[in-house]
Amino acid sequence: MANKLIVAPAPHVQSSQSTPRIMRDVVIALVPALLVSTVVFGWSVLFVTALSVFSCVGFEYLIQRFMVGGKPTVGNWSAVVTGVLLAFNLPASIPWWIVVMGAFVAIAIAKMTFGGLGKNPFNPALVGRVFLLIAYPVQMTTFPEVEGLDALSGATPLAAVKQGALSAGSLNMQDLLLGNMPGSLGEVAALALLAGFVYLLWRKVITWHIPVTILCTMAIFAFAVAWSRGAEGSAMWQFPLFHILAGGAVLGAVFMATDYSTSPMTVRGSVIFAVGIGLITMCIRLWGSYPEGMSFAVLIMNSTVPLINKYVKPKRFGVK
Repeated sequence: MANKLIVAPAPHVQSSQSTPRIMRDVVIALVPALLVSTVVFGWSVLFVTALSVFSCVGFEYLIQRFMVGGKPTVGNWSAVVTGVLLAFNLPASIPWWIVVMGAFVAIAIAKMTFGGLGKNPFNPALVGRVFLLIAYPVQMTTFPEVEGLDALSGATPLAAVKQGALSAGSLNMQDLLLGNMPGSLGEVAALALLAGFVYLLWRKVITWHIPVTILCTMAIFAFAVAWSRGAEGSAMWQFPLFHILAGGAVLGAVFMATDYSTSPMTVRGSVIFAVGIGLITMCIRLWGSYPEGMSFAVLIMNSTVPLINKYVKPKRFGVK
């Protein structure tokens, strides 16, 4: 009887899930997109990714070893995930020292300054990406040209459409799905990223609420804009589909916005969070100075998560 009366602190729900297992699943889910990017851009993709991962792991270890103290946490694979996601937000042709600088900002400033994994209010990889975009806009927006797509001249589809060089309806949606487009490493293979999304759902690492709500919000917003502009026929569905498949929409919705420590804890809060990301992304894409708005949208909504958790939460048992 005494053995059954065990007193222990919360949480009391036991699960086979662990941080290393979750992070390894995220890395596995990103492998298909990494392979497609390697085929499209060449071996430089693997160099940028390996350098980003090595830098993130190294900076986290050094900071814990000589500054923070305590048991090193590089074995939980969170730094590896940050490194891969940061690389997926970079061009394949970016100089190596910019990759290292982005890794330092992501780990040292966006993650370890707040206490490490689970305590950071902003997604580390996106903080690194936005810092590099502001500090080195030329290098961050110079993409290798893809053979057979001379019309884009190295510009991403979003940039080409925003500049008026192309229309969304003139682009082949199959190219956007299969990765035959200029862009960052994680922008060129929507189908591979969606395959990773299915894998994460199957492994129960994430739920569908945030990714699906973001993409649906973007699609509805784009459809309303196309309708207000007098679009008819195929243009009515091509414009929303273009905005879902182009740029970092799928990468941000599936792998960035679903970060445990920077997203709301409840389903209702997650939906509010996701709707905000979708709306801000489309507003920046259509009327902002940048062709892509997913990174800024996720970081802006990250800052609202404490408020969302405060006002959108289940009532305590017995409270009316």
